[in-house]
Amino acid sequence: MWWDGKIQRTLRCRLTQQPGDLGRLLAAIGEQGGLIGEIRIITMGGSAMVRDVTVYADNIAHLDRLVRLIRGLPDVELLEVRDEVLEMHQGGKIAIRSRYDISSLSTLRLVYTPGVAEVSLKIKDNPALARRFTSIRHLVAIVTDGTAVLGLGDIGPLAAMPVMEGKASLLETLTGLSGMPILLNTKDPEEIIRTVIHISPTFSAIQLEDISSPRCFEIERRIQEAVDIPVMHDDQHGTAVVVTATLLNAAKSAGVNLRAAKIGVIGLGAAGFALSRMLMFYFGSPVLGADIDPSALERLRQAGGTPSDLKAIMGAADVVIATTGVPGLIKKEMVRKGQIILALSNPNAEIEPGAAMEAGAAFAADGKSVNNVLGFPGIFRGAVDANVPRITREMLIAAAEAIAGFAPPGEIVPNPLDKNLHKTVARAVARVAIEQGLNRDDLSGYFD
Repeated sequence: MWWDGKIQRTLRCRLTQQPGDLGRLLAAIGEQGGLIGEIRIITMGGSAMVRDVTVYADNIAHLDRLVRLIRGLPDVELLEVRDEVLEMHQGGKIAIRSRYDISSLSTLRLVYTPGVAEVSLKIKDNPALARRFTSIRHLVAIVTDGTAVLGLGDIGPLAAMPVMEGKASLLETLTGLSGMPILLNTKDPEEIIRTVIHISPTFSAIQLEDISSPRCFEIERRIQEAVDIPVMHDDQHGTAVVVTATLLNAAKSAGVNLRAAKIGVIGLGAAGFALSRMLMFYFGSPVLGADIDPSALERLRQAGGTPSDLKAIMGAADVVIATTGVPGLIKKEMVRKGQIILALSNPNAEIEPGAAMEAGAAFAADGKSVNNVLGFPGIFRGAVDANVPRITREMLIAAAEAIAGFAPPGEIVPNPLDKNLHKTVARAVARVAIEQGLNRDDLSGYFD
């Protein structure tokens, strides 16, 4: 979208009630290269009106120029420059609240002492009852060490907290699961593994987030081996699911047979490697892979892929998927007629979709519409509801197919805020759990 990568601010302005005042303000902003978003009336008086005008600037210096310009306009008083992003995060985005109003002694005795002792003894005798009588059945740990946050890199666990809160907000809003951010003040894989294993009894699932590659592969594998609840590194498998769903619809749109196509993945970090493994499992053919790290190429080879390089992939692959984080890596002259190109690095793609299409691509997209929120909420909801010990590749494939099938006609991906999408993904995951005999909870009526 046009506002991606831009700075957004809300300018609260008092304008005189004279014809043309608002038009002159907007024209002045436009002449200086500013983009206008929402305009809201805050108060209306006899001689003046206060409006909030949302403005998008290229950078801080551009924003400063716009502010100075507006302050110099006659009949316009700039009252406030508001950063609504920071305002939204004031005090954090999540909270833990009691489900009951504890305003009487009788309620206190039921939810705490002495009544709670009876529940604790029942769970002591039958630990499975914890899923019935505690919040464990809907708690998901969202664990990070802050080493690979968005496109920001290693910014540390505290700076990662807003992202973890966002994931928790999405889990609750879209599926009703309660995500609990866990910030780990260590980069030592052994400490991370031990810590997550020790806290795992609190949760019904573990969502690993923003842990750098290649450490993330070993961390996820060893935690999952040690606990009997689902563990999923979203940067790996959530991304792989959503990209696979996107590719299924892109191929349909472009008329490409993916089972006969040669697929190349450029960038074999957490997302690229997991995606390569998923595509090889799904389609049964080796994926060409390129990376500047020789150890990443060796991991791909051991997984059944074919190590390659950028030039060879662009010259031979029918489908090119790039997850490198290097803007402009793919040049227009590298694109072959009829290729599908998914350049997924954010905020700046390896090649802009328009440039790829001009160069002859049959379909091109960037990472702005390929968002993990399409996948992870429903995947965890289905896995938690089925009470599975792990999330299998078959469950992930079912999730990808469910996302692809939910996209409206003519669209590549569905609306990520449609709760029915996440319900559909959850049911697809739960159905596979039943087929594989991994569900430990009765799902009678779950699909009604």
